[in-house]
Amino acid sequence: MAGLSLSPLDWFQQAGPIGRSVLTLLLILSVACWLLIVEGVYMLVKLRQAVQAARGGDPHTMLAPILEAGQAALKQSVRGESIGEQRVRIELAMNRTGRALLRRFEVKLPNLAIISSVAPFIGLFGTVWGIMTSFAAIAAARDTSLAAVAPGIAEALATTAFGLAAAIPASVGYTRLGAAVRTSAGEIGDWIEETGASLVARRDAISMESD
Repeated sequence: MAGLSLSPLDWFQQAGPIGRSVLTLLLILSVACWLLIVEGVYMLVKLRQAVQAARGGDPHTMLAPILEAGQAALKQSVRGESIGEQRVRIELAMNRTGRALLRRFEVKLPNLAIISSVAPFIGLFGTVWGIMTSFAAIAAARDTSLAAVAPGIAEALATTAFGLAAAIPASVGYTRLGAAVRTSAGEIGDWIEETGASLVARRDAISMESD
């Protein structure tokens, strides 16, 4: 095993121009993947906290625009509208604003899906190129010893490893963050139903007192 290095830096230094380009691209994708995951986790934690605060009665949260949309719909008067219809109209207005809010969290998730899909193929390209380099070295040296093919094989294995290192976290992050967004969307939907019913009931109570 003498002379065999498992250092990614050594892999990069031993690779040719194409191999280095592939490794650099995969490194960029890996860094972008982790940045997207960290940002997604942070935003989802803030969203969960906002939902809990809103359910606790705090109007000054990330969900404040949703509440304002419901209050604006409540102020609108529709002739002949029943209480049930009014509640549905209020909830629809709040849901529209809620979907716009959730799109801010979902907009970057497809980037993780792209990374998880593309990175293995980029790594595969590097693998194929490394094997081709190995065959070229064999033909040039007319030698089938390990010394002749080792650089190309190392380059091929390195690009495979880098591709998986970028694709696996991206795939897991996309799946888990997508599930978390759907869970938060359900919690926001429940809060909207509770808030819509509360707004209508409060208005009815005020109307009855004024009568």
